[in-house]
Amino acid sequence: MPSSLPNPPRSPSDHPCFHSSAKAQWGRIHLPVAPECNIQCGYCDRRYDCANESRPGVTSRILQPRDAVPYLSTFLKSGIDISVIGIAGPGDALCDPERTLETIREVRRAWPGLLICLSTNGLNLTGHIDELAAFGVTHVTITVNAVDPSVGEKIYSWVRADGMFHRGRDAAELLLARQREALKGLKAKGIAVKVNTVILPGINDGHVEAIAATVAELGADVMNCLPVIPVAGAPLSGLTPPSPDQLRRIRINASRHLPQMSHCTRCRSDAVGLLQPDNPRDLAGNDLCCAS
Repeated sequence: MPSSLPNPPRSPSDHPCFHSSAKAQWGRIHLPVAPECNIQCGYCDRRYDCANESRPGVTSRILQPRDAVPYLSTFLKSGIDISVIGIAGPGDALCDPERTLETIREVRRAWPGLLICLSTNGLNLTGHIDELAAFGVTHVTITVNAVDPSVGEKIYSWVRADGMFHRGRDAAELLLARQREALKGLKAKGIAVKVNTVILPGINDGHVEAIAATVAELGADVMNCLPVIPVAGAPLSGLTPPSPDQLRRIRINASRHLPQMSHCTRCRSDAVGLLQPDNPRDLAGNDLCCAS
């Protein structure tokens, strides 16, 4: 049922992640409706969730698609200035595409004026670009950590596609090929694309400018270089994040090819509000605190 709340159309420039000028005025709501992932990144382990922990892949609940509109209404009635509805996991938005597509359909029906954004690794993206465009998705973020399979095979433990597991160089080549195809397809539909790159010192930190050059050629609009967050239990948990000076130099080099996002707060998959350290809540809106 369409919402009766005020619903003025938002401009694409009101997306606070894609446009730093919007970050102080407009917030976002992430809908954690995508629990599964189709790749295993060496720096990721989604088994852990502390309510005080702010990083991608963390959520305190999984939301069912049918609950998305009531959930959104709760926050939008509170007066938060929201411009964009995002789906960013906690897994991959298109690993189980029907959950995400159903959510988008319901949100678009109820809130035709809001921007809709999703984050994905790109593996399953190409086959759904027409649907995403038809449903009015305005922004997509693709995480691209390598454009050379010899680098990618050090990052991805496995990739699952078409019912098969791929490992090593084969996995990296498959993922990269699909990311290239997806990025071109999104731009052909006029969808804004941000590329996220997780900086993994000793693995891809010297490769970021090549990533920037490649995705810029494919049509990407902006790039977000993210320092790795070491996660206990992940294969690459022993990595040390780049220093602020290292990150600054990486961004300067990458900016030769693409504008850089430097205001990212590395949001949880259930983030709500302005871009700032998240105050996680449960689905009833209650503040949560770490059990420890």
